[in-house]
Amino acid sequence: MDNFTYWNPTKLIFGKGQIEKLKTEIPVHGKKVLLVYGGGSVKRNGLYDQVIAQLKEIEATVVELAGVEPNPRSTTAQKGAELCKEHDIDFILAVGGGSVIDCVKAIAVAAKYDGDVWDIVTRKFIPTEALPFGTVLTLAATGSEMNSGSVITNWETKEKKGWGSPLVFPKFSILDPVNTYTVPKNQTIYGIVDMMCHVMEDYFHRSPNTPLQDKYSESLLRTVIEVGPKLVNDLENYELRETILYCGTMALNGTLRMGITGDWASHRIEHAVSAVYDIPHGGGLAILYPNWMKHVADEYITRFAQFAENVFHISSEGKTEQEVAYEGIDALRNFWNSIEAPSRLADYDIDEEFIETMAEKAADSGGIGTIKKLTKEDIIDIYRNSL
Repeated sequence: MDNFTYWNPTKLIFGKGQIEKLKTEIPVHGKKVLLVYGGGSVKRNGLYDQVIAQLKEIEATVVELAGVEPNPRSTTAQKGAELCKEHDIDFILAVGGGSVIDCVKAIAVAAKYDGDVWDIVTRKFIPTEALPFGTVLTLAATGSEMNSGSVITNWETKEKKGWGSPLVFPKFSILDPVNTYTVPKNQTIYGIVDMMCHVMEDYFHRSPNTPLQDKYSESLLRTVIEVGPKLVNDLENYELRETILYCGTMALNGTLRMGITGDWASHRIEHAVSAVYDIPHGGGLAILYPNWMKHVADEYITRFAQFAENVFHISSEGKTEQEVAYEGIDALRNFWNSIEAPSRLADYDIDEEFIETMAEKAADSGGIGTIKKLTKEDIIDIYRNSL
């Protein structure tokens, strides 16, 4: 294993009816609350009313920021930061999926900074303080509810960048599977893809002696493969929603990556696409990830063969490691096809027009990845193979 330090201070509050915990969790930090949410689904499904009722019980002063985008904009985060300053906000509450939570993380640090939030995302400024915040999760996907990472898009420059800080772990996250019932089929599929990629991006690594970490990851992937198709066809099944919600959190709360340096090049490659075309992140990953695998597999074929055998139960009898590995990649593609995830960039009407531009943004002046260091030319090949 690589040397590591693990620290995760987020209080995870999981299960039916846990929204009532807002009454005890928020007053610890204050009663001037910025309530942040997305496009209005929280109002249609009644969750907004439940949250407001809890805030009224503690006599909180509430300021609202609605309309956070699926790929949250730096301008929206900046607006939130200004609201915090204007209203002397004590605490921020994110009600939504990973995009809302990612935006709130940016707001939390930008509220304590006099410059532009993009300075923080691009690491021109390293924050030293942040407003506390909590989350009420509505979508199983990103794991942002229990980690310190965030992804923000600058729509003016067509850049989408991941950043993080130990200051932006949520103080608490409330996960009630019932709140995910109204997530539509396509977003449920994208969430399944995203959480699987989070696991695999740590699983494909070169760190030595990680048998337990490998088994954790393989087990989580097998669970999603078993439960995911059932959920896609039974969207209001509590047990299925419960399992997938928990899988999404565990995929990226740091547990699986202890002692590991994973390969996250595929996320960078997708971010460049959704920064230009504003497509769903999980949809982009479903298209690109198997093609990234094919591009790099020969660099570490044993690892990819292990994935095929232990996750998709591909038999190795009478086959070379390469044959087993590539069967595993095909099995992943076939699984995502079976739940109706997109498989080609053409599914989003994306052609070759901006391939070179996207590759430049993804490569970011240097090679990316740990299994294989990818150049701009490598990334162009992956994009073209994904058309």
